[in-house]
Amino acid sequence: MPLVTPLSQDHDQEVTELAKFFNETLGFCPNSVLTMQIRPAIARAFINLNKAVMENHGRVTSELKRLIGYITSANTGCRYCEAHTILAAQRYGGTDNRLAQIWQFRESDVFTEGEKAAFEFALAASSVPNAVDTNIELELKKYWDDGEIVEILGVISLFGYLNRWNDSMATSLESGAIDAGETLLKQNNWEVGKHQS
Repeated sequence: MPLVTPLSQDHDQEVTELAKFFNETLGFCPNSVLTMQIRPAIARAFINLNKAVMENHGRVTSELKRLIGYITSANTGCRYCEAHTILAAQRYGGTDNRLAQIWQFRESDVFTEGEKAAFEFALAASSVPNAVDTNIELELKKYWDDGEIVEILGVISLFGYLNRWNDSMATSLESGAIDAGETLLKQNNWEVGKHQS
């Protein structure tokens, strides 16, 4: 049961227009946004931040950003965001092989060395206390320029916010996200947990 009940999708016209962004990424408007719109300024600011962080500027692809979001969310234990990010990674071209091997990324040949460095950074940056050290920083800088590092950390930070929001709120998972979690994350023993309707 969520801490606060989400409002309807058409509650605030400006939020409704901005939230169309999620129809591309997920196929539906997330309940997290519908809860945020209880204070519309928060929902508007969040959607605009999400759009800015997820905008593509080059080599940090839409799929990679979602996989970074997935690793960040799984590391913090947010089942809600795990389901959303794995669904979005698939929608942005993540193959079954890449999705299935995400937790074996260190040994896997389906990920580049640059992607592996980004995943290590995501794990370290989403840990509490923060575990980014000189070795992780140096490895990251081998493959990514400053702008790309800002994009990568933007994703990690965005999901840091969402992980706290959705786990504290016990946001109800939408059926499409549940299906993605049960299908794409079954090898990771994913479960809906407190995010049930």
